[in-house]
Amino acid sequence: MTDTMQALVVLKPNVLQIQEKPVPRPGPNEVLARVRSTSICGTDAHLINGDYPDFWPPAFPFTPGHEWAGDIVELGPGAGELGWKVGDRVAGTSHNACGVCQKCVEGRYNLCENYGKPGLHAQYGHNHQGVDATYAVHNVKCIFRLPDPVSYDEGAIIDPASIALHVARRGGIEPGDTVAITGAGAIGMLAADAARICGAARVIVVGRGYRLQKAGALGSETVDTVAGDPVAAVRELTGGFGADVVLECAGVPQTLTWALAMLRKGGRCAMVGIPTEDVLLACKSLVLDELELVGSRASAGEMRRVIPFVADGRMQVGELITHRFPLAEYEKALATFNDRGSGAMKIIVNP
Repeated sequence: MTDTMQALVVLKPNVLQIQEKPVPRPGPNEVLARVRSTSICGTDAHLINGDYPDFWPPAFPFTPGHEWAGDIVELGPGAGELGWKVGDRVAGTSHNACGVCQKCVEGRYNLCENYGKPGLHAQYGHNHQGVDATYAVHNVKCIFRLPDPVSYDEGAIIDPASIALHVARRGGIEPGDTVAITGAGAIGMLAADAARICGAARVIVVGRGYRLQKAGALGSETVDTVAGDPVAAVRELTGGFGADVVLECAGVPQTLTWALAMLRKGGRCAMVGIPTEDVLLACKSLVLDELELVGSRASAGEMRRVIPFVADGRMQVGELITHRFPLAEYEKALATFNDRGSGAMKIIVNP
């Protein structure tokens, strides 16, 4: 291991540079990992574009990245006593919560009440330096053992897979339910698998283009938003009733409007996409049809739960990998991610 490493640094919105930086050292209950694979997330693209000013990140320059896999090369004090050893293959997640506030004690560490407070909470790649680098330090709360059958590239998609499982669980899916998913991106595609894992009898993905075709190839019914009114199409497929649960995975005002209109009476919409603008909702049906709209943030314990489904293929993460780039070509990787004409789903960056 060298004293320096390559790291992606966002100097200011849309100004990127690969820099040589000192290799960080792990502190108490932390590990240093050799990062083998990272995956570009939609949040990364928004952050790099400056869409969350003074929030994600709190300031530039900044190293993004939070979906990753690699192997441990150094243990900080206490990490060995907690069962970790050099050479362990791991996948990481972003929320390093305080562990002591009421939400953390209840297991909802994604809602840590000390979020962003220095020394109490860090979210890697969001308000704390991320993993788009040769090496990265993570608290042991945020790493999980990677089974031998799962590659590093697939391991980098376990974090979004856990997010997909979390939104499916927030949707309250019951065995036999019909579930509609608005948004055929990576999270939407993984949410389709998560819905089936939770017992959905039917999964209908609403989207367009090559991503919708991929959803069909991976086992979902599909509704093309270009072909006509998607709300009417979902209702036609469900005998006029609508979906028991809708998972909103696109994060744009129109798709949220569709999602609520697709629900069966008494239905529930779980929303994981984050709109960058406010949404105007018609609330009459929300009241008279007793609909439910709930938010879903990151994951809360689902990393451990989702890994076996990745290992046995029920969470089809490998099917979503379309491109691979070295870290030195991150700008090209990001441009490919942002180009709907590129055919990109999940893009892997290998430091």
